[in-house]
Amino acid sequence: MKYKLTKNKKTIKEITLYQIEALKDFLNVKKGDLGGWIEKESNLSHRGDCWVFGNARVFGNAQVSSNAMVSGNAIVSGDAWVSGSAEVTGDARVYGDAWVYGDARVSGCAEISGRVYGDAMVYGDAMVYGDAMVYGDAIVSGNAMVSSNAMVSGNAIVSGNARVFGNAWVSGNARVFGNARVSGNAWVSGSAIIN
Repeated sequence: MKYKLTKNKKTIKEITLYQIEALKDFLNVKKGDLGGWIEKESNLSHRGDCWVFGNARVFGNAQVSSNAMVSGNAIVSGDAWVSGSAEVTGDARVYGDAWVYGDARVSGCAEISGRVYGDAMVYGDAMVYGDAMVYGDAIVSGNAMVSSNAMVSGNAIVSGNARVFGNAWVSGNARVFGNARVSGNAWVSGSAIIN
């Protein structure tokens, strides 16, 4: 066992969360360190170096596993899955059936949340942050970055070194890849391909 649920509790929308306490040393976590908040043990694997830090919360059927980290005020809920060496930080929200894995980073700024939900996937070295939203069956992968007020939805794919930012939208079956940049108030939709 890597951690235990403490008697420290907080309730969010009728869900009771328990603060976790490390039972052994791993990475920069020391035995006895208090971590973030989870609803039940199935939310955080006892295997690997995964951890929930600070005020971060994981609940519902959500799972954090492998070497993934959830920190800051981040919330992982629903049936979401955070795995690999992925990091969910800041005020980010990952929920629904979303997957965040590999070396992906999802983070939010102080007052606005990055969101990944639905059946969306973020993986590889991809980054989603700021007020960006990734949802539906969308995929963000490779070294791709989605930031600011950008939205990626539907069956859209953003991959490679592509960047989507500003108030840009990528939706439908659109594909943005290679070194492509979509910014400002641009809309890429339907079956468009930008590379």
